[in-house]
Amino acid sequence: MQLTRTTSLLTASLVLALTFAPLGAQPTTPGGQRPQTGGRGQNAAAPPATAAPEAAARATPPPPEQTVVTHHSANIGGKTINYTATAGTYIIKDDAGTPKATFFYVAYTKDGVTDPGTRPVSWIYNGGPGSGSLFTHMGFGPKRPALTPDGHGMPAPYRYVDNEDSFLDSTDLVIVDAISTGYSRPAPGQATSQFWGIVEDANYFSDFIYQYITRNERWTSPKYLIGESYGTTRSAELSGVLFEKHQIYLNGIVLVSTVAFTDNSADDRYAFFLPTMTATAWYHKRLSPELEKLTIEQITQKSREFAHGEYAATLEKGDLATPAEKQKTVADMAAITGLSPTYIEYANLRVSPQRFFKELERDKRRTVGRLDGRFEGYDEEAAGERPEGDTSEDTYEGSFVATWQDYVRRELNWKTEDYYTTTARVQPWDQTGNTQVAEVLRSAMTRTGVKVLVVCGYYDFATPFNGIEHTVQHMHLEPPFQKNISFSYYEAGHMVYIDEKAHHKLHKDVDAFIESTFKP
Repeated sequence: MQLTRTTSLLTASLVLALTFAPLGAQPTTPGGQRPQTGGRGQNAAAPPATAAPEAAARATPPPPEQTVVTHHSANIGGKTINYTATAGTYIIKDDAGTPKATFFYVAYTKDGVTDPGTRPVSWIYNGGPGSGSLFTHMGFGPKRPALTPDGHGMPAPYRYVDNEDSFLDSTDLVIVDAISTGYSRPAPGQATSQFWGIVEDANYFSDFIYQYITRNERWTSPKYLIGESYGTTRSAELSGVLFEKHQIYLNGIVLVSTVAFTDNSADDRYAFFLPTMTATAWYHKRLSPELEKLTIEQITQKSREFAHGEYAATLEKGDLATPAEKQKTVADMAAITGLSPTYIEYANLRVSPQRFFKELERDKRRTVGRLDGRFEGYDEEAAGERPEGDTSEDTYEGSFVATWQDYVRRELNWKTEDYYTTTARVQPWDQTGNTQVAEVLRSAMTRTGVKVLVVCGYYDFATPFNGIEHTVQHMHLEPPFQKNISFSYYEAGHMVYIDEKAHHKLHKDVDAFIESTFKP
């Protein structure tokens, strides 16, 4: 898997001597989230730990920082790339010097770069909130699990291979677990509530980024954020926190499988899911022959027009819609979703994604996936309203977890008995500012010039593409900045990188985006 490999372990005393950024007692709240009346900064402050936890923190110090360095090579983009992998932990402290949390990360840096300050560097993470970053690690890093071309997991024995579509050819990668996930942990005695929230999470990530670029002398490097799912919410918030707290200007942000940064509820929610339902029905050949002849781009555009035209108008009218109007919308919705008119009428034209997963192929006694509508599964019986689980996630999750657990120990030489938390329960998660992150992103784009690439999977029900399209269309970007946000679409689901054709395209799109956002 690699040509050479050497390992070194830095002592805790050496690492702790390096410069780090303290985290203040009150998180930074971006201007886009502060009303003129004084804002929510005080309410969003990290809850102070009680006296007992503080005493416990002093009595039980956090584990010492560690760094393990290994050297590897991989075939990426048709070329052999030699690189250094640095797996390690950083301790974040507050202004008083109290350890608050330990971040685990793996940094991949291309060898032979004469001036690292001119080389792009990207921070990568998963979402959830509560998901460890093993998925984006094994999706965007230099190794990936061996899957079928359409993204199904292979049976054991599992193996990993060179990731020919890693972004390492165009940018160094720093892949990091959020606090409470993966190997990242709160320091002993620290209340978890100070980490679990939109503003709090972004503040700690910003301090980690500050610490990384300071220790590794990357202040002049072009800088990027690449987050998936809730990681896109984190990136939007981070764009403002990094700017206001540390004066760190980003070159670009890649939003992968993006959360809609608005309060899409009630009837809006049904409209935004419709194009994804249409794409999935088209993939499973549940539409008429005439519609099946259309391309994925054409059929989803027809669905957008229906969802925000006739469908939205009928829902808005409610009981004032005439029987003829309602029946026409029922018939048109059936044609564009593959569901029966009777089922749609029984649901009052409002079919939830969970119902759709169960209903679309009920006649075949099959369900379809949430993270990826292309995947099919089976329940104990076909009469229920909701599937037993997500058949798409069930298909490949085991491959990712097994190969990561082997890779981090065997290849990265990270020897630990600590439990890797794939999915953490981080509830309650403070949602304060949830509907303002779009404004935070708009402000950062306008004030710092950061550019954005939005990555969308047509078959993704977790973060339907039409939701973020609507958000961007209502960000009120001035014309000079509208060109700085672009979309790329893939015949894939939430995990765009599991599909062979999709990850080939994603690699080209992200490389091109990075290369277009800085001058070497």
